[in-house]
Amino acid sequence: MSAEPRINDRIRVPEVRLVGPNGEQVGIVPIAKALELARESDLDLVEVAPTARPPVAKLMDYGKFKYESAMKAREARKNQAHTVIKEIKLRPKIDPHDYETKKGHVVRFLKAGDKVKVTIMFRGREQSRPELGFRLLSRLADDVEELGFVESRAKQDGRNMIMVLGPHKKKAEAKAERAAARSGADTDVAVEALPEAGA
Repeated sequence: MSAEPRINDRIRVPEVRLVGPNGEQVGIVPIAKALELARESDLDLVEVAPTARPPVAKLMDYGKFKYESAMKAREARKNQAHTVIKEIKLRPKIDPHDYETKKGHVVRFLKAGDKVKVTIMFRGREQSRPELGFRLLSRLADDVEELGFVESRAKQDGRNMIMVLGPHKKKAEAKAERAAARSGADTDVAVEALPEAGA
């Protein structure tokens, strides 16, 4: 079944409830009269409610209507924020410098409004010490608590331990803040350049 409405000669009913181009009710008219009115006003006859008795048809510029609908759908998709899950992998016995580097990545992802899946990989005998993983994940969650929260608590998954951190800010908010910060930085540069020009 096509989602496209039937238009003009494809409407095969004896009569329709006709709606004019500006939304005015014309009334129930034979299909031949409705098609004639459409041709006279250089518009299409579009079936908008096929299940009504009789079906409702409207006089409109169908090409323009389709284009505007497509543009609205595209705009709605553009405004949707896609949640991305970033992944960071750690080892239970991580070097302090490496930990700071990985924490920096987590901070950057959370600031951008993305979720972060933190995976701790256990090897060999490390599997018998899951408390090392819990401790490391708790420390990381505490270190980034002003930017994110624990969305899914640490849990063992085979050789790995997984925790998911969610951002406090939505993706759209983070995007807007970045844009504001960028435009703010541009004005700062301009303000700094002014005194030099006057000197």
